[in-house]
Amino acid sequence: MKTSTLALFALLSSASAFAPNSPSFVRPSTSATALHMADVSVASIKELREATGAGMMDCKKALIENDGDAEAAQDWLREKGLAKADKKASRVAAEGKIVTAKGDDGKAVLVEVNCETDFVAKDDSFLSFSETVANAALSADDMEGLMASEVDGDSLEATRQALVAKIGENIQVRRMASRGGSGTTVGSYVHMNKIGVMVELDGGDEELATDVAMHVAAMNPPYATPDDVPADDIEKERSILKAQVADSGKPPEIVEKMVEGRLRKYLEEICLVSQTFVKTNDKTVGELLKQNGATMKGFSRVAVGEGIEKKEDDFAAEVAKMAGQS
Repeated sequence: MKTSTLALFALLSSASAFAPNSPSFVRPSTSATALHMADVSVASIKELREATGAGMMDCKKALIENDGDAEAAQDWLREKGLAKADKKASRVAAEGKIVTAKGDDGKAVLVEVNCETDFVAKDDSFLSFSETVANAALSADDMEGLMASEVDGDSLEATRQALVAKIGENIQVRRMASRGGSGTTVGSYVHMNKIGVMVELDGGDEELATDVAMHVAAMNPPYATPDDVPADDIEKERSILKAQVADSGKPPEIVEKMVEGRLRKYLEEICLVSQTFVKTNDKTVGELLKQNGATMKGFSRVAVGEGIEKKEDDFAAEVAKMAGQS
């Protein structure tokens, strides 16, 4: 019905140019767009919408602007989508998902993909994109290379921007971490899509590494081994401990032993290998590894949104603003 009305309107407009009361003879417009407006069918709009995920009216306009050419209309929507994505890029995206992938060569990756709301974090299109990102990360060395990776004929960055246009939220691939390769063992664990951990071992097996990854997810140790603790941090802690016992009245050699004992205790608390293994509570992680012929090489831990300052909405102020009170 709408298509027929448009066609009739075009015909009446043309006829009015030849009406006796017209002040002058005006030739009706015969632009390509006008000629093809009536040719945009509901079926073609539906097909374009399914292919791009864009809105119905946007698809109709794209087809009209491109004389019914579906491929050109997709490019037109992509171009418009890029502009929308740029506008949304400044919005805070602190929700999302941690995704893992593992290659045949033993390399494993963790990727954080962010969106604005927890609702979108459960969207099928967002989840599918996240898995695509993780698989692409297996072949990437850094974030720049990852986003330039080609997936289904497009760069991952172009795919991200198209998804922003489709979903309507700011979506970012924030960071990636990789571990493993030939000669090492990697186990991964993701807790409720929000916390991801990879543990890399020399020796052992994937099940052991995964168990330790679960411990890291729960306890969040800052370092894997004492050797990983920066020397400056150790000296700073040593100075603090010395100040604490300076007025104890004990001989210097006793004070030194007290400081070193407390320093060892401090390192035990912040290093993974010296923490009590949470799954059994009967041994340290280091002892667990030794029993299984493995040694700690390192771990990576990523949590969704950590370090991002989230906007705190003032609901009362928002309601007052809508009511015209402020």
